[in-house]
Amino acid sequence: MKHIYVVEDHDAIRESVTQYLELSGFKAAGFSHIHDAQTAIARTLPDLLIQDVMMPDGDGFTFVKQLRTQYTFPVVFMTARGTESDRIMGFELGGDDYIVKPFSPKELVLRVEAIFRRLDHADPLRKHGTRWTLSDSELLFDELSHQFTLDKRDINLTAAEWRIISFLIENAGNLVTRAQILESCFDYSFESYDRIVDTHVKNIRGKLGVLGNSWIETVRGYGYRFAGFLAEGSLAR
Repeated sequence: MKHIYVVEDHDAIRESVTQYLELSGFKAAGFSHIHDAQTAIARTLPDLLIQDVMMPDGDGFTFVKQLRTQYTFPVVFMTARGTESDRIMGFELGGDDYIVKPFSPKELVLRVEAIFRRLDHADPLRKHGTRWTLSDSELLFDELSHQFTLDKRDINLTAAEWRIISFLIENAGNLVTRAQILESCFDYSFESYDRIVDTHVKNIRGKLGVLGNSWIETVRGYGYRFAGFLAEGSLAR
């Protein structure tokens, strides 16, 4: 049973969301303050965090940014702040999804289920390690052990970033459009979400360092291409 933490200071919303999650087959725990959620996370990691932004004891964006220095579990922002700039900020800080109040509890559950579906039901035929080269660098990608390294340096990716790099590597050498990434990695197909793809790719490139733009090429006006070369004897295990 997946364990979900809901951090929301509005009692009615928090209780409604946790109850609906439990009715949908999840184990849910609610927290009215960031401090309480922080304490719980230090004790037991959730499978997913639903985080409000405007909290009485801090800012949800800042809290998730801090979490991302240690943890990679999925995060869904649940907030009344619905401008495009707020959405983009949420994804830049490591959010996997963003839902704006007021919302349907059913929609929230569907989004949560989509995230878990992506994490839990990857094609087993793709669950093997491969090595890729570019210039003098070597990248290891291993879905089975959930390992991603560049020149033997571990790179921690969020759930959304992992889905994107997995899809790009699966289609190495080929153009993948933003629409394809949205449909395959997020179950979205709306043009307004194109910038979300760009934001996640920007974050992945940043973690790859100076060669980030080389590993993931931009095909202007269309999408992206993973440019690494499959190493000889590339199976990692």
